[in-house]
Formats: sequence, C-alpha cells, structure tokens
Amino acid sequence: MCLAVPARIVRLEAGDMALVDVGGVRKQVSVALVDGLAPDEYVIVHVGYALARIDPAAAAATLAAMAAAGINAGALA
Repeated sequence: MCLAVPARIVRLEAGDMALVDVGGVRKQVSVALVDGLAPDEYVIVHVGYALARIDPAAAAATLAAMAAAGINAGALA
C-alpha cells in the first residue's frame, strides 16, 4: 500500500528542494515534479517527493480524517 500525505511548504530551497511541514514535523522533499510552488502552499508528498499541489481545504480535511482514524501524519513524514 502506498500513502501520500499533505504537507505545507515552509520554504523553497536550492536544487528543486523544499522544507515542508507535516503535522509539526519538518523535512526536506523534492519539488522537481511540481512547477511554480510557493511557501504556504500544500502539496501531496510520497517517499520524499511532492507529487501535486493540493487545495488548503482538501489538505485540512485529509489531515483531519487521518487524525480521526488515529493516524499521526507527522509520523509518516
């Protein structure tokens, strides 16, 4: 099973990388697959890669559903 989680971009970094926040956990991910990103936007992250931009409301709903199911999204980051 594969799982991708919503993450908020904290800052863009050199080399197509970004620092993202997932439930309070920050990590670097590649943003090479998604054009034109900016800080405070949300992306779906899977195995260290941002795969797509996601609407903030959809990100919040997904994170809330994960929390309701007992899944700590930050632990998956």
